Amino acid sequence: MIKSMTGFGRGEYNDGKRNIIVEIKSVNHRYSDISIRMPRRYSFAEEKLKAIVKNYARRGKIEMSIMVENITEDDTSIKLNAMVAHQYYDNLQALKQEFSLSGEVTLPFLASLPDVMKAVPDLEDEEEICRCLAVPVEEASRKLDEMRIAEGKKLAEDILMRAGLIRDLVQKIEVQAPETVKAYTEKLRDRIAELVGNAVNVPEDRILLEAAVFADKANITEELVRLDSHIRQLNDIISKSNQPDGKKLDFLVQEMNREANTIGSKANDLTITNMVLDIKSEVEKIREQVQNIE
Repeated sequence: MIKSMTGFGRGEYNDGKRNIIVEIKSVNHRYSDISIRMPRRYSFAEEKLKAIVKNYARRGKIEMSIMVENITEDDTSIKLNAMVAHQYYDNLQALKQEFSLSGEVTLPFLASLPDVMKAVPDLEDEEEICRCLAVPVEEASRKLDEMRIAEGKKLAEDILMRAGLIRDLVQKIEVQAPETVKAYTEKLRDRIAELVGNAVNVPEDRILLEAAVFADKANITEELVRLDSHIRQLNDIISKSNQPDGKKLDFLVQEMNREANTIGSKANDLTITNMVLDIKSEVEKIREQVQNIE
């Protein structure tokens, strides 16, 4: 099954204590690159959450955003830093004596100073948090996968259609190729007649030898066979594979383009050259689609 590397998924979870929203988006990438944005207090769960995503998406640049809203207010505690308060008080008293200032250090003023009173998140059960986070991450990953599969189906249909067009062109080139030698032979006879007329009798076997040399240089049978083989492999991968074969497809497309270039340079025939240009155009369109396949 062909999968696209582009997709989006969203998952939610609410257990009465916290509301969690997870959003995942992915684009094409040569390798697997997963990044997570979430509150730092839950960073201990990052690797476990990445493992969930990897079960669904094995290649692509994937960005996951996790938003956690604590519904209850019993997840934080106010802590007094008595040591900091003492230092503030002692320094303020010393400042008062140093400059002969009046006034008292009051409780509201002392409590308002930085780091004297601090809201500290309560220690949470990491196992429970991982379980809670895993639920919406699993849901978002599944929806991401569904979108990537749907997009992959469209890519596969387009690639198979274009591969069929290329195969039709290859078959036409196979028919046209023998005509190239015949046309060359006739042109050679006409050119000789034009240059020497009837003054010189050119042996037929000499003309045929020249035609044979040309035929050997212009022989594109191997290239056509290889190109046809690449098309068959492309079709097999698109139709049967259940692995991330984007890199393999990319290699096949490069080989198809290389064979097309060789055919165009060897054929020495305008009709074949035009068909090769059409092949290269379709190969380029396939290459663009393959770039987004997992």
